[in-house]
Amino acid sequence: MLRLNCFIRVNDANRAEVLAAAKRLTEASLKQDGCVAYDVFESATRRDVIMICETWRDQKSLDAHSSSDVFAKEVGQMRSLAEMKLETFDF
Repeated sequence: MLRLNCFIRVNDANRAEVLAAAKRLTEASLKQDGCVAYDVFESATRRDVIMICETWRDQKSLDAHSSSDVFAKEVGQMRSLAEMKLETFDF
């Protein structure tokens, strides 16, 4: 399985829009084949930090997710409004 932690650093002006995009991406991703878990977390101590935590069955499932239209749309929007950093773990 693959675990991805995507840290999003966003300013107050763009926060609501980025959070909405992350929630739309989460809702769609949970319906995709191979998605084990997908959620959005807001930092309790830093208003400028949001994290998406996702788990995929295998690389093929993750590749399909990364190639999906909803991924391109929502991640593209988030990247235009915030800084994103990705950590990947294989277990």
